[in-house]
Amino acid sequence: MVSGGPYGLEELVQKTGFGAAIAILVATPLVWSLPTALMVGELAAAVPEDGGYYVWVRRALGDFWGYQGAWLSLAASVFDMAIYPTLFVLYLQRLWPAMGQPPYPVLVSVLVIAACAAWNMAGARAVGDGSALMTVLLVAPFAVLSVFALLSPRAMPVASAPSPLTLGDAGSGILIAMWNYMGWDNASTVAGEVHRPQRTYPVAVFVAIALIAASYTIPVGAMWYAGVDPSAWQTGSWVEVARHYGGAVLATSVVVGGMLSSLGMFNALCLSYSRLPVVLARDGYLPAACARRFQANDAPWVAILLCSALWTASLGLSFKRLVSLDILLYGTSLVLEFVAFVALRRREPDLPRPFLVPGGLPVAILLGLGPLLVLGVTLADNLHEDAFGLNALVFGALVVGAGPILYGVTRRLSSLPLRGRAGVGGD
Repeated sequence: MVSGGPYGLEELVQKTGFGAAIAILVATPLVWSLPTALMVGELAAAVPEDGGYYVWVRRALGDFWGYQGAWLSLAASVFDMAIYPTLFVLYLQRLWPAMGQPPYPVLVSVLVIAACAAWNMAGARAVGDGSALMTVLLVAPFAVLSVFALLSPRAMPVASAPSPLTLGDAGSGILIAMWNYMGWDNASTVAGEVHRPQRTYPVAVFVAIALIAASYTIPVGAMWYAGVDPSAWQTGSWVEVARHYGGAVLATSVVVGGMLSSLGMFNALCLSYSRLPVVLARDGYLPAACARRFQANDAPWVAILLCSALWTASLGLSFKRLVSLDILLYGTSLVLEFVAFVALRRREPDLPRPFLVPGGLPVAILLGLGPLLVLGVTLADNLHEDAFGLNALVFGALVVGAGPILYGVTRRLSSLPLRGRAGVGGD
C-alpha cells in the first residue's frame, strides 16, 4: 500500500540529479514517513478496528471530524487510484507500442480496475498473498540491475554536468518522493481482518520503512555510480538502462515488473479504500447496502464495485497533476489523524497501548510538525498547477469545503423517518 518499488522515481532523478535524489529519498522518510509510521503503529495497536483512521479521528474529535477524515481520504483516492492504471499503460506500451494510442490507454486502464475489483472480491487474504508474490517479482529485476551496474560502472556514458538545482525542481522532487513514501495509514482500515493487530502493525510499518528506503536508494545509487545521465530520464527510463546492462531479458523483466507494480499498488489500495464505505454505512452516512459482504470471505462487494466505478473519473489526468491533488487531499486528512493522535493522548491516557511512542505528549505534538512542513511544500508547489480548469489549490479547497456540506446532508437524511427517505419508503 505504500510502495511498488523504484518505479515512478525517474522524474525525481530527472528534476534533481542522482545526488539530490538520494538525499531526498533518505530525508523524506525521516520527516514524512517515520512520524506517520509511529502514529499509525500506536493507534492501530490501541484501536484495531475496521475503518482505521476514520475510527481514530471520530473517537478523538467527534462525528463531524471523523466524517471529514473519511471524505478527504476517499476524495484523495479518486486521484491516487488513477495513477496506477496510468503507469500500467506507460509500461505496457514499452512492450506493445500500439497500446499507447487512443482509445487503448483508457480501455486498458478500465480493465486494470476491473481485474483488481474482481481480485478483491476473493477477500483480504487473496490480496495479501498476491501482494507478497508481486513484491518479489517486481523488486528482483532491480536487484539484478544494481549488481550489473556496480560491476560495470562505465558501461554507459558518464553523466553530463547537472544543471543547477532550482527551488521549483527541488519542490517537485520532494512532491514525487512524498508520493512514493505515503500511505502508511491505509493498512489501518483492515485492522479487523488482521491477525494479532496489536503486534503486527508496529512491526510491519517499521520493517517496511527500512525495506522501502533500501529498494529506492540502492538502484538510484547504482545508476549514479555507473555514470548514467539523469537529464533525459522520464517514466520508463529504467527499461532502457536495464536493456543496456542486461539485454532484452532484463529490460522485459523491468517492464513486466512495472506493470506488476501498478497492478499490485492498485489492488492493495482497493482493499484499504473499500473498507471506508462499509464503516460509513454502518454509522449511517451511506446506504446500508454499502456494508454488504460475501459470507464466504467477508469481502465488501458493494463497496468494491462502488469505489471502482468512482476511480474511473480521473483517468486521463497527467501524472504530476494526479500526484499533486492526491498529496494535497491526503496530507490534509493526515493532519487530522495527528490531531486525533494528540487528542487521544490527552483524553484517554489510560487507553491500553501495546505499542507506545515514547516521550509523552510533547513528542506526540512534535511528530506532526514534519508532515505539516512537507505539506506546506506541496501547497507551494501547487500554486501554479491547474486541475479541471481551476488552480489546483482552489480545486483542492472546493473538495475540502464539500466535506462539511456532505456531512450536513447525510446527517439530515439519516435523521428522516424511513418513509421519507428517497428510494426507501413512499407509495
